[in-house]
Amino acid sequence: KMDDDDDDIPQLSSHTLAALQEFYLEQQQREGMKTSQGFNQYSIGSIEEDWQLSQFWYSDETASCLANEAVVAAGKGGRIACVSAPSVYQKLKEQDGKDFSVCILEYDRRFSVYGEEFIFYDYNHPLNLPENLLPHSFDIVIADPPYLSEECLKKTAETIKYLTKGKVLLCTGAIMEEQAAKLLGVKICKFIPKHSRNLANEFRCYVNYASGLD
Repeated sequence: KMDDDDDDIPQLSSHTLAALQEFYLEQQQREGMKTSQGFNQYSIGSIEEDWQLSQFWYSDETASCLANEAVVAAGKGGRIACVSAPSVYQKLKEQDGKDFSVCILEYDRRFSVYGEEFIFYDYNHPLNLPENLLPHSFDIVIADPPYLSEECLKKTAETIKYLTKGKVLLCTGAIMEEQAAKLLGVKICKFIPKHSRNLANEFRCYVNYASGLD
């Protein structure tokens, strides 16, 4: 009777099994490479993009450029907030030991691996922030609203205005230029940000201070 029951258990075809084994092997090799390269948990790509959350990581060069700009703008001992801009946060953390502090406000809880610097953030509730995140306590806020919509920019702008002492570095689509100027008083920069995967929409940076991005 037991033997009859065993026949009901679905068996994977040899082709599927081989494909699965290949997948696991590749995964193990990737993990092995990370370890052998002295893998940095802050490297861009250490947490993979989730397109369902409208995540598109910057290219390495763009993330470095924006991180360096934020450090200069924040000044010695400055505080930097990255709102929905995890790849800039990761680049900032790679500059270990530099004289600034940084936190990441992000909806994706995978970034909670970064400990106390991670703050869960949902742009739909722009001021639903921890009590210890005091108003106007950051020298610069760098933000990349997840969606190209007026509503998303408007709500993210509320968060930015709450957090910043004044300086704002915004990354969003070129089509948002008018709205960005109206909501945050920012102007478009000459610097063109790039993503690790090309986006269909033209993407730009905006600032409200004299920056190195021009």
